[in-house]
Amino acid sequence: MRIVCPFCGERDAAEFSYGGDATRLRPDEADADSGRWCDYVFRRDNPRGWHHEYWQHLHGCRAWLYVNRNTATHEIREVRMAEEHVARLRQEASE
Repeated sequence: MRIVCPFCGERDAAEFSYGGDATRLRPDEADADSGRWCDYVFRRDNPRGWHHEYWQHLHGCRAWLYVNRNTATHEIREVRMAEEHVARLRQEASE
C-alpha cells in the first residue's frame, strides 16, 4: 500500500503508523464521564470497505494524516492533514 503524504509525496505504508478511527471525536479533556471515555477508547467497529482513518508519517515528516481507505482493497481515495478533518468534526458536533 502507498500513501501520498502532503509534505513528502508518495511513500510506502511501512513509513506510517495507523492512528485509529477518524469518524469519532475524542471527548473533551475535562469530560469526567467514564462511559464516554470507555466508548471512545475500547469500543471499535471493524468495517469492511471504505473507512476514515488517522495515520502518522512516523518515519518521515511525522505529520498526522486523515486517510479515506478501503479496508478490503487498500485503495486510498483521499489524504489530507488531520487537523482539517478534526476541525470539521468539531464544527459538525457544535451545530
